Amino acid sequence: MPNFKIVLAYDGSGFVGWQRQANGTSIQGVLQDALRDLDQREVAVAGAGRTDAGVHALGQVAAFSLARTLSADAVVRALNAHLPDAIRVLSAEEVAPGFHPRFGARTKAYRYRIWNGDVISPFERLYTWHVPGALDVEAMAAAAACLVGAHDFAAFQASGASTSTTERVVFSSLVARVSNGEPLVLYDVTGGGFLRNMVRIMVGTLMEIGRGRRPVAWMDEVLASCDRALAGPTAPPDGLFLVGVDYGAGTVQT
Repeated sequence: MPNFKIVLAYDGSGFVGWQRQANGTSIQGVLQDALRDLDQREVAVAGAGRTDAGVHALGQVAAFSLARTLSADAVVRALNAHLPDAIRVLSAEEVAPGFHPRFGARTKAYRYRIWNGDVISPFERLYTWHVPGALDVEAMAAAAACLVGAHDFAAFQASGASTSTTERVVFSSLVARVSNGEPLVLYDVTGGGFLRNMVRIMVGTLMEIGRGRRPVAWMDEVLASCDRALAGPTAPPDGLFLVGVDYGAGTVQT
């Protein structure tokens, strides 16, 4: 049975997230339905990350095995013919049976988009967090740098979430305004792995600093506390994108 790795892009609006659930339409569920039609059997699909409801992806990675013998190009064409327009398979390749998109990942990159203008374009409303008013982006950038390194990120995990450890490594954490004249602020973060809602809580915490409600030094206090109640609110899902997954030199999927 050939094993495939695919790279997906999707608009998460209207989906309950990546993971298949009892109620609602998920990205994984729609993909498995398309594979069932293609392979005439139930096909299990593993993903690199479980994006939440409303979160988008530019480079989600998934893997599965087929009973049929198909080329990688044929897999791309066949799946895109069965998938809704909101989900596209960008590429496919055969991989070894032991490949797992989640456990084999070395780093993941996320981007959060903030529209910092009085009026938001209707074409941006599903893909940014609209935040009117003044933002101190330099202070946000300084606070974002505090998150780089190996830390216990318990303060940035969704309440009620369960995991064996809340320690994670963040390799880069950057905030900047775009330079094309749009009122757009970007938060780019890369790490070895992320807790549930971790990026969105980090953005919500950065927003408290950007609005002048908290000083830059507060980020270190929140991080050291390991207390979710001390961090900022969870930012909306609309502005968050899974940009890509890195499996080693020369294998960044974006």
